[in-house]
Amino acid sequence: MAMVVKNNMSAVNTLNILNKNQSALAKSLQKVSSGMKINTAGDDASGYAISERMRVQIRSLDQDNQNAQNGNSMMRTAEGAVSSTVEILKTLKEKAINAANDTNTDEDRRTIQKEINQMVDQIDDNALATYNGKYLVDGSRNSKGAATCTILSNGALSTASKWSSALTSLESRTNESLNIQSTDNVTVSYVRQGRTYTTTFSVGSGTKLSDVLGKSAYNGTESFAGTDLMGTTREEALIGYDKANNSVYTADNKSALSIEAKGTGTTFQISSFTISITDNTGAIRKTANTALDAFNERVRAENKSEDNALVLQTGTKANQAIKVSMTDMRSLALGLKGTDGSVLSVQTQDKANAAINTLETALQKALDEQANIGAVQTRLNYTSSNLTTASENVQNSESTIRDADMAKEMTNYTKNNVLLQAAQSMLAQANQNSSAVLSLLQ
Repeated sequence: MAMVVKNNMSAVNTLNILNKNQSALAKSLQKVSSGMKINTAGDDASGYAISERMRVQIRSLDQDNQNAQNGNSMMRTAEGAVSSTVEILKTLKEKAINAANDTNTDEDRRTIQKEINQMVDQIDDNALATYNGKYLVDGSRNSKGAATCTILSNGALSTASKWSSALTSLESRTNESLNIQSTDNVTVSYVRQGRTYTTTFSVGSGTKLSDVLGKSAYNGTESFAGTDLMGTTREEALIGYDKANNSVYTADNKSALSIEAKGTGTTFQISSFTISITDNTGAIRKTANTALDAFNERVRAENKSEDNALVLQTGTKANQAIKVSMTDMRSLALGLKGTDGSVLSVQTQDKANAAINTLETALQKALDEQANIGAVQTRLNYTSSNLTTASENVQNSESTIRDADMAKEMTNYTKNNVLLQAAQSMLAQANQNSSAVLSLLQ
């Protein structure tokens, strides 16, 4: 190699190596200090883009989890309100059973009525429960649906029973005669708009079951208007249609007698329908009453509503959500009060007897709603657990792409540090090579 002084190529080469080692050491230092092997897009362009998308997904999943937990808190608020209503309805039924006992005087029943009035008012207060300013069970969170009629169905009478059947020929579900005699008396009661209507008449020889619906009589100042009750009657497994226009059938898919209120919505709601048979001495025919008093609500009367269900966003993309609807838990919707403010009465034995079935129906509505809310809570718990697992798995994938192996990076850092020091030392030696030329110039 020629001896030159203008270009010291050994020093130039050593300087380049020094710069490379210095750059490598800087990168190693960055990785060790940050704990990540990808700090900028320049470190790994595709890996950086993939890991950033994963970070977005992780943050979205964590927010979804928070949404689910907030939704669960909201459902607990609604469940608390409905639970309180259920407890009140239990007490109301207890009071009605007490009032139906003739050991009480009319004054006693008026005292019981005062308690009932207050408790029904509390049910309305419960329905005004809010979460973050949103009313939950006042009927403002219904799902979309058409107005429905109260539909009552009896699954205790023989499948051969018809509305045209004579009362004296009626049989139980097991085809045993109800033993109703022509000399017996029939007492029919129903509750509508918080008012109880009652009439009593003789069975006679030709009275049909349909006649029970059409009877009109007067009880004090209140009229029993059968036309308010009677709408469509059915004698088949099809009971009717719910608010989504889905067909509702009997549990055993066998024929049963069904009846729906004449009009739709809570205005025409029939809270209970009670038939009682007594013989000519006034004794109760229990076998007959057990079968005839089994007209239970199968479709609830609801007003037409738009889609006001709550939406709980639980996914990382649009439309990945849970829709939650809650039905009306006000006393009007439960059949305990009328639009005119009339409250379910227990001030006579007949009214108290009818009130028992009304409260049983109201209790079933409240329990159905409580079960609905509980089911949503359970689902949200599963949703939260699933989102937590998903977030953990995505974070693990992001860690594989982006996190540095500290042992490996410390090894690289030590190597690059030693190489940098070696290059610095050799550069000093290379810079001394040109001084050898001076000996030739002396």
